[in-house]
Amino acid sequence: MPGTTNGSNGSIKAMGALTAGGLVLVTAYTVALGGNGWLWFGWVVLGLLTLALVVTRS
Repeated sequence: MPGTTNGSNGSIKAMGALTAGGLVLVTAYTVALGGNGWLWFGWVVLGLLTLALVVTRS
């Protein structure tokens, strides 16, 4: 259905934007206050979830 496809593409774009924004925030935090392994771990998990969403929806 065309409506479902557009909704899926919108959620993929939103997840991609969230992942990219998360990378910017984690990088800024690391530069300003020093590295935090849990933040990077969380970003990697978010990136893997985004990748899984892209693979399963395309």
